Amino acid sequence: MARAGRKVKKRRIVGGVDTHADTHHAAVELMNGGRIADAQFPATSRGYARLLEWMRSFGRLHAVGVEGTGSYGAGLSRHLRDHDVRVVEVNRPDRRQRRNAGKSDPLDAYAAADAVLAGRARALPKSMDGIIETIRAVHVARSGAIKARTACINELRSLLITAPARLREQLAGLSAHALTTACARLRPGADLADPLHGTKLALRGLARRYQALTHEITDLDTHLQELIAQTRPDLLTIIGVGPEIAAQLLITCGDNPDRLTSADAFATLCGAAPVPASSGKTNRHRLSRGGDRQANRALFLIVLSRMAWCPRTKAYITRRTSEGKSKKEIIRCLKRYTARELFKALTRPTRQPHTSANAD
Repeated sequence: MARAGRKVKKRRIVGGVDTHADTHHAAVELMNGGRIADAQFPATSRGYARLLEWMRSFGRLHAVGVEGTGSYGAGLSRHLRDHDVRVVEVNRPDRRQRRNAGKSDPLDAYAAADAVLAGRARALPKSMDGIIETIRAVHVARSGAIKARTACINELRSLLITAPARLREQLAGLSAHALTTACARLRPGADLADPLHGTKLALRGLARRYQALTHEITDLDTHLQELIAQTRPDLLTIIGVGPEIAAQLLITCGDNPDRLTSADAFATLCGAAPVPASSGKTNRHRLSRGGDRQANRALFLIVLSRMAWCPRTKAYITRRTSEGKSKKEIIRCLKRYTARELFKALTRPTRQPHTSANAD
C-alpha cells in the first residue's frame, strides 16, 4: 500500500472541468495519456476545495483546463490560482467533434483535459481579482442602463404616434431631452378611461423612467472615470479614446495584461489581425470576424474618430486611396496600427507616485 501511494504521488496528471451554474464536472488524465477518473462537484467554495483535493489525490497536478473561465468557471479558476494551480482557458469543442464523439458532462471534461495535453488550449484566463473586475461590473451596469434608456425613448415615441391628436401635436418635433422633460410634467386627469388621460399617464411614466436612467448613467460614468484614473489615466490621452472605450479595452486585457505576450496576440484577441483572403492572382487580406467583438467595436470607434478629426489619419487615407485600397481595407490597416499603439499603452508599467525621503 505504501509503495502504491508513493507511485500515485509521483505520476503527473492533467485535469479538465466542464462548468455549469450549479455543478462542475471534473476529469483527470495522465500526462502520458490515459483517462483515470471523473466526478461531479457543487459550484461552491467547499465544492472547489473538494474538487482540487480529489484531483491531487491522483498525482502531481500539472495544469487544469477549465471551460468558461469568464462565466460559470470564474470562481473555480480563482480558487485554483489561489492554490498555485496553473489554469488554462478551454473553448467548447466544435460541433463536428461533438457529433462524432457525443455530448455529456464527462466527455466535455475529458475533452478539456485533452485540449491541454494536445496544446490546443494554451491561453491563460483573466485573473478577475483586481480593479479591472470592478471596472467590468460598472461597465456592465452602464451598458444595461443605456440599452434600457434607448428602449424607453423608443417606446415613448412609438406611443406618441398613436396618441390623441391634441397631445401628439403638442409634443411633435421635440428632441429626446425636451420630450422627456415635457412628458414628465404631464398631469393626467382622474378619468383614466379617457384615452387622453391614460396616454398622459403612460407617457409620464416612461419619461420619468428615462430621466432616472439618465441620472444612473451619469453617476456610473463618474465612477468609471475615477476607476480609470486610478488604473490607466494615460489611456485617455490617446486620440479617440474616451472613458467608455478605455473601460472596454481594460476589460479585454483584464487584471493580468502580461498574459498577452505580444502586439500580435492583442490584435488577434481584438479581431484586428489581418486574415489572408487570397485566391489565384488576387493577393489581399480581410477583416477578422473572430476575437472579442466589443474590443473590435472599440477599435472601430477609435478609427472612425481619427478619420474625422486626426490630420495624420486623413493624410494616410489619402495616400492609401491613391494606391487603390478600398475603404474597408484602409479601416483594417488602421485598426491594426491602432491595436499596436494600444498594446504598448495597456502593457506599459504604471508609474508609482514619487515620495521624497526628506518630506516632512
